Amino acid sequence: MTASPELRADLRAEALARWAEASASPDELARGRTDRSGDLGTAEPLAVVRARDVPQVQDVLAWADARGVPVVPRGAGSGLAGGAVANGALVLDVAGLDRIVSIDPVDEVAVVEPGVVTADLDAAAAEHGLLYAPDPASAGFSTIGGNIATNAGGMRCVKYGVTRDAVLGLDVVLADGRLVRTGRATLKGVVGYDLTGLFVGSEGTLGVVVGATLRLRPRPVGQATALATYVDVEAAARACAALGAARLRPSLLELLDRATLEAVDAFTGSDLGGDAGAVVIAQTDGPEADDEIARIEKVLADDAVSVEHTSDPDRTDALLAARRLALPAIEARATALIEDICVPRSRLAEAVRGVERIAAETGVRIYSFAHAGDGNLHPIVTWEKGVAVRPPEVDAAAARVFALALELGGTLSGEHGVGTLKRAFLGDELGADVLGLHHGIKAALDPRGTLNPGKAI
Repeated sequence: MTASPELRADLRAEALARWAEASASPDELARGRTDRSGDLGTAEPLAVVRARDVPQVQDVLAWADARGVPVVPRGAGSGLAGGAVANGALVLDVAGLDRIVSIDPVDEVAVVEPGVVTADLDAAAAEHGLLYAPDPASAGFSTIGGNIATNAGGMRCVKYGVTRDAVLGLDVVLADGRLVRTGRATLKGVVGYDLTGLFVGSEGTLGVVVGATLRLRPRPVGQATALATYVDVEAAARACAALGAARLRPSLLELLDRATLEAVDAFTGSDLGGDAGAVVIAQTDGPEADDEIARIEKVLADDAVSVEHTSDPDRTDALLAARRLALPAIEARATALIEDICVPRSRLAEAVRGVERIAAETGVRIYSFAHAGDGNLHPIVTWEKGVAVRPPEVDAAAARVFALALELGGTLSGEHGVGTLKRAFLGDELGADVLGLHHGIKAALDPRGTLNPGKAI
């Protein structure tokens, strides 16, 4: 919606008068203008409404739809692709809808609201001997609603799948305020189109998730971890691909390059990789964990400088904490454009080699780490701290990374979503006809285009 300053002022006044939970304070507006991607909206939000319940979400969306006011749904603001950046819209904050409604230990199902923190759900499931499998690095502060919006993955996804694999059903408020329920609470069900799968990963452009029925899994008993070091990141990537060729599937398989190791060690005071050019962290779980890690170690050892095996919980926690801190460690020393591509596992070594070539040819520092078990590479393109405007060579390097992913048969995003940062490249991956289908679906569910406009498609 393009509105005059006078009309915006009138709409803001109407929103503030209509909902006690609405605010236009400078702090609230500044918060709603960006997310963890660092992308800054083109204009401050109209206002921020912190929803107290589902009927209020319905009322906000019905009001906005009737007036043609764009709405940006928001949770923790932990997104990495600009999906929650307001760009002058009304921000609908659903982080306060944070109840774990129920956990059924027999059916292994949880019913939750969107503001539940991911790690909190996993902890609650653990009390019943269960696991909520998706575990993005942001699990300690990201919310279920945001995870659903981007189809978040994480370190355990190589074995247990991504968020879509855990979502059985959704409660969604449509653009006009109608509340619909999709899916079911059963593990099987083929009645009707898969609308649940459609909403997962749609980044708030088709509806606002206000409830989710989620699949839980038995919590694994037994765990073993291996750390392998390599002379360079390409050798490490080849070793990860070799695990797949050997039909070995760890519960976790992570890769960090030398630059990332240096950042983590400086940030935490650790010595994770020593003098290694790259490391691979593999983990197995379940009653056969020790036997499985022994087979994995054998494959990893082929080109490794060293291999360490541990079942010690403290050492394991230290290794995984180092991996989770990779991004904060990089952000401590540079400003980051946080990228996320995915390629076939067999081509991961080509991908990391290509990223290194792009960095060398552009002179742009790129840190790389990966969920190597499924080919999900995070090339973190950086520039000097204190430089407010992203240098053009950074954008040029990122564009080359995207082209590389597609050249290798991959995708622009494995788990972070498209948001604003990758939208210009969608046609390169989808093609005109498929992109047109996306626009048709958007028009069917949001005919006035008020839901998170300018994002995802």
